[in-house]
Amino acid sequence: MANRKFLLARKKGMTQIFREDGNVVPVTVLEAGPCTVTALRSLDRDGYAAVQLGMTPAREKHLAKPQKVAFEKAGVKPFRVLKEFRVENLDGFALGQEIKSDLFATGDVVDVIGHSKGRGFSGTIKAHNFQRGPESHGCMNVREPGSIASRRIGKLPPGKRMAKRYGGTRTTVKNLRIEGVDVERGLILVSGGVPGAPNGLLQILTAKTGGSK
Repeated sequence: MANRKFLLARKKGMTQIFREDGNVVPVTVLEAGPCTVTALRSLDRDGYAAVQLGMTPAREKHLAKPQKVAFEKAGVKPFRVLKEFRVENLDGFALGQEIKSDLFATGDVVDVIGHSKGRGFSGTIKAHNFQRGPESHGCMNVREPGSIASRRIGKLPPGKRMAKRYGGTRTTVKNLRIEGVDVERGLILVSGGVPGAPNGLLQILTAKTGGSK
Protein backbone atom coordinates (compact mmCIF):
# COMPACT_ATOMS: atom_id res chain seq x y z
CA MET A 1 0.00 0.00 0.00
CA ALA A 2 1.40 3.41 -0.95
CA ASN A 3 2.15 5.98 1.73
CA ARG A 4 0.01 9.09 2.08
CA LYS A 5 1.84 12.29 1.18
CA PHE A 6 2.30 14.71 4.09
CA LEU A 7 3.85 18.10 4.83
CA LEU A 8 3.93 20.79 7.50
CA ALA A 9 2.76 24.29 6.67
CA ARG A 10 1.73 27.63 8.13
CA LYS A 11 -1.46 29.50 7.35
CA LYS A 12 -0.78 32.88 5.72
CA GLY A 13 -4.26 34.15 4.81
CA MET A 14 -7.09 33.91 2.27
CA THR A 15 -7.72 35.22 -1.22
CA GLN A 16 -9.58 34.13 -4.36
CA ILE A 17 -8.47 32.89 -7.75
CA PHE A 18 -10.03 32.10 -11.13
CA ARG A 19 -10.01 28.52 -12.35
CA GLU A 20 -9.42 27.75 -16.00
CA ASP A 21 -13.16 27.33 -16.50
CA GLY A 22 -13.73 30.90 -15.27
CA ASN A 23 -15.17 30.03 -11.87
CA VAL A 24 -13.99 32.04 -8.85
CA VAL A 25 -12.98 29.97 -5.81
CA PRO A 26 -11.89 31.16 -2.34
CA VAL A 27 -8.51 29.73 -1.35
CA THR A 28 -6.26 29.68 1.70
CA VAL A 29 -2.58 30.40 1.13
CA LEU A 30 -0.28 27.97 2.97
CA GLU A 31 3.46 28.39 3.37
CA ALA A 32 4.43 24.75 2.98
CA GLY A 33 7.80 23.67 4.31
CA PRO A 34 10.54 23.29 3.51
CA CYS A 35 10.61 20.33 5.88
CA THR A 36 13.51 18.04 6.76
CA VAL A 37 13.34 14.38 7.76
CA THR A 38 14.82 14.37 11.27
CA ALA A 39 14.05 10.81 12.41
CA LEU A 40 12.79 7.48 11.10
CA ARG A 41 10.81 5.02 13.25
CA SER A 42 10.91 1.39 12.19
CA LEU A 43 8.78 -1.60 13.14
CA ASP A 44 11.79 -3.59 14.31
CA ARG A 45 13.23 -0.92 16.62
CA ASP A 46 10.24 1.20 17.65
CA GLY A 47 7.24 -1.02 17.07
CA TYR A 48 5.71 1.26 14.43
CA ALA A 49 6.74 2.92 11.17
CA ALA A 50 6.78 6.72 11.05
CA VAL A 51 8.66 9.67 9.61
CA GLN A 52 9.47 12.72 11.74
CA LEU A 53 9.54 16.07 9.96
CA GLY A 54 11.16 19.23 11.26
CA MET A 55 10.34 22.80 10.26
CA THR A 56 11.55 26.28 11.36
CA PRO A 57 15.23 26.21 12.39
CA ALA A 58 15.98 26.55 16.11
CA ARG A 59 18.94 27.99 18.01
CA GLU A 60 20.99 25.51 20.01
CA LYS A 61 20.62 27.58 23.19
CA HIS A 62 16.87 26.94 23.07
CA LEU A 63 17.27 23.14 22.96
CA ALA A 64 17.25 20.70 25.84
CA LYS A 65 20.29 18.43 25.97
CA PRO A 66 18.39 15.28 24.85
CA GLN A 67 17.06 17.17 21.83
CA LYS A 68 20.52 18.42 20.93
CA VAL A 69 21.96 14.90 21.15
CA ALA A 70 19.14 13.48 19.00
CA PHE A 71 19.74 16.05 16.25
CA GLU A 72 23.50 15.43 16.35
CA LYS A 73 23.03 11.65 16.04
CA ALA A 74 20.70 12.15 13.07
CA GLY A 75 23.18 14.55 11.47
CA VAL A 76 20.57 17.26 10.88
CA LYS A 77 20.14 20.86 12.00
CA PRO A 78 17.86 21.54 15.00
CA PHE A 79 14.25 22.55 14.39
CA ARG A 80 11.61 24.19 16.56
CA VAL A 81 8.67 22.26 15.10
CA LEU A 82 8.70 18.46 15.00
CA LYS A 83 5.87 16.18 13.92
CA GLU A 84 5.64 12.45 13.27
CA PHE A 85 3.56 10.92 10.49
CA ARG A 86 2.69 7.23 10.44
CA VAL A 87 3.59 5.41 7.21
CA GLU A 88 3.14 1.93 5.80
CA ASN A 89 6.85 1.62 5.04
CA LEU A 90 9.99 3.77 4.99
CA ASP A 91 10.74 3.37 1.30
CA GLY A 92 11.83 6.65 -0.27
CA PHE A 93 12.71 8.38 3.02
CA ALA A 94 16.19 9.18 4.35
CA LEU A 95 17.58 11.26 7.22
CA GLY A 96 18.26 14.82 6.14
CA GLN A 97 15.95 14.56 3.13
CA GLU A 98 14.23 17.86 2.31
CA ILE A 99 10.55 17.88 1.39
CA LYS A 100 9.04 20.95 -0.28
CA SER A 101 5.74 22.15 -1.67
CA ASP A 102 6.33 20.38 -4.99
CA LEU A 103 5.33 17.17 -3.21
CA PHE A 104 1.72 18.10 -4.05
CA ALA A 105 0.24 19.11 -7.39
CA THR A 106 -2.80 21.06 -8.55
CA GLY A 107 -5.90 18.87 -8.37
CA ASP A 108 -4.75 16.77 -5.39
CA VAL A 109 -7.35 16.28 -2.66
CA VAL A 110 -6.01 16.69 0.88
CA ASP A 111 -7.00 16.78 4.54
CA VAL A 112 -5.74 19.75 6.57
CA ILE A 113 -5.28 19.43 10.34
CA GLY A 114 -4.80 22.34 12.73
CA HIS A 115 -5.99 23.89 15.99
CA SER A 116 -9.10 26.05 15.77
CA LYS A 117 -9.14 29.58 17.16
CA GLY A 118 -9.85 29.77 20.88
CA ARG A 119 -13.17 31.51 21.65
CA GLY A 120 -12.79 31.65 25.42
CA PHE A 121 -15.57 30.66 27.81
CA SER A 122 -18.76 30.72 25.74
CA GLY A 123 -22.44 30.25 26.49
CA THR A 124 -24.80 27.69 25.05
CA ILE A 125 -25.99 29.88 22.16
CA LYS A 126 -22.48 30.37 20.81
CA ALA A 127 -21.12 26.92 21.68
CA HIS A 128 -24.13 24.74 20.78
CA ASN A 129 -26.35 26.98 18.63
CA PHE A 130 -29.18 27.04 21.18
CA GLN A 131 -32.10 29.38 20.56
CA ARG A 132 -32.57 32.40 22.80
CA GLY A 133 -35.69 33.19 24.76
CA PRO A 134 -38.21 35.95 23.95
CA GLU A 135 -37.22 39.53 24.76
CA SER A 136 -40.72 40.79 25.61
CA HIS A 137 -43.45 40.36 28.26
CA GLY A 138 -41.04 40.39 31.15
CA CYS A 139 -38.97 37.40 30.09
CA MET A 140 -35.79 37.16 32.17
CA ASN A 141 -34.35 34.18 30.26
CA VAL A 142 -33.01 35.65 27.02
CA ARG A 143 -29.62 33.95 26.65
CA GLU A 144 -29.60 31.68 29.68
CA PRO A 145 -29.70 27.89 29.13
CA GLY A 146 -32.89 27.36 31.15
CA SER A 147 -33.58 24.24 33.19
CA ILE A 148 -30.65 21.84 33.24
CA ALA A 149 -31.81 19.00 35.51
CA SER A 150 -34.66 16.51 35.46
CA ARG A 151 -37.27 16.32 38.19
CA ARG A 152 -37.57 12.60 37.56
CA ILE A 153 -33.92 11.68 38.19
CA GLY A 154 -33.14 14.65 40.44
CA LYS A 155 -29.69 15.27 39.07
CA LEU A 156 -27.83 16.56 36.02
CA PRO A 157 -27.84 13.97 33.21
CA PRO A 158 -24.42 13.04 31.79
CA GLY A 159 -23.46 14.70 28.53
CA LYS A 160 -25.68 17.73 29.09
CA ARG A 161 -24.69 20.54 26.71
CA MET A 162 -23.78 23.62 28.73
CA ALA A 163 -21.52 26.66 28.65
CA LYS A 164 -17.90 25.63 28.12
CA ARG A 165 -14.46 26.53 26.91
CA TYR A 166 -15.01 26.83 23.17
CA GLY A 167 -12.44 26.40 20.39
CA GLY A 168 -8.71 25.75 20.61
CA THR A 169 -9.12 22.08 19.68
CA ARG A 170 -7.57 19.85 17.04
CA THR A 171 -9.71 20.18 13.92
CA THR A 172 -9.57 18.37 10.58
CA VAL A 173 -11.04 19.78 7.37
CA LYS A 174 -11.41 16.98 4.85
CA ASN A 175 -11.29 16.77 1.07
CA LEU A 176 -9.92 20.18 0.13
CA ARG A 177 -8.73 20.57 -3.45
CA ILE A 178 -5.30 22.04 -4.15
CA GLU A 179 -5.93 24.90 -6.55
CA GLY A 180 -2.31 25.86 -7.18
CA VAL A 181 1.32 25.31 -6.15
CA ASP A 182 4.03 27.98 -6.26
CA VAL A 183 7.24 25.97 -5.96
CA GLU A 184 9.57 29.00 -6.06
CA ARG A 185 7.89 30.67 -3.08
CA GLY A 186 6.90 27.45 -1.36
CA LEU A 187 3.16 28.20 -1.38
CA ILE A 188 0.16 25.90 -1.70
CA LEU A 189 -3.35 27.20 -2.40
CA VAL A 190 -6.18 25.04 -1.04
CA SER A 191 -9.89 25.59 -1.66
CA GLY A 192 -11.96 26.98 1.20
CA GLY A 193 -10.92 27.74 4.76
CA VAL A 194 -8.67 25.87 7.17
CA PRO A 195 -8.58 25.94 10.98
CA GLY A 196 -6.38 28.23 13.03
CA ALA A 197 -5.10 31.79 13.18
CA PRO A 198 -2.60 33.35 10.75
CA ASN A 199 0.85 31.70 11.04
CA GLY A 200 -0.79 28.75 12.78
CA LEU A 201 0.84 25.35 12.26
CA LEU A 202 -0.97 22.95 9.91
CA GLN A 203 -0.54 19.42 8.65
CA ILE A 204 -1.35 18.61 5.02
CA LEU A 205 -2.03 14.97 4.17
CA THR A 206 -3.41 13.11 1.19
CA ALA A 207 -7.14 12.72 1.81
CA LYS A 208 -8.26 9.40 3.27
CA THR A 209 -11.64 9.63 1.58
CA GLY A 210 -13.03 11.52 -1.38
CA GLY A 211 -11.87 11.70 -4.96
CA SER A 212 -11.04 14.54 -7.32
CA LYS A 213 -13.00 17.77 -7.10
